[in-house]
Amino acid sequence: MERAAWTDERLDDLAEAMRSGFERVDRDIRDLRAEMRGEFTALRADMDALRQTMLRIGAGLLGGMAFGFLSVIAAILVRGA
Repeated sequence: MERAAWTDERLDDLAEAMRSGFERVDRDIRDLRAEMRGEFTALRADMDALRQTMLRIGAGLLGGMAFGFLSVIAAILVRGA
């Protein structure tokens, strides 16, 4: 097997290629982190809106059930049972 000779210039080129590759990867990771922060902010807003909707529906159901129970009790009392 033939052995390749690595000159200083080739080693410098390799080092520069590796350095630029790592810079690109670091930049991509920073971009992804920024994008994820934005998406998580939007997700939190959606979750807050969903929680508000669920609270309103739950309060409406609870109020309707309370009104129904009171109506039944009132009907029983009026009938005189």
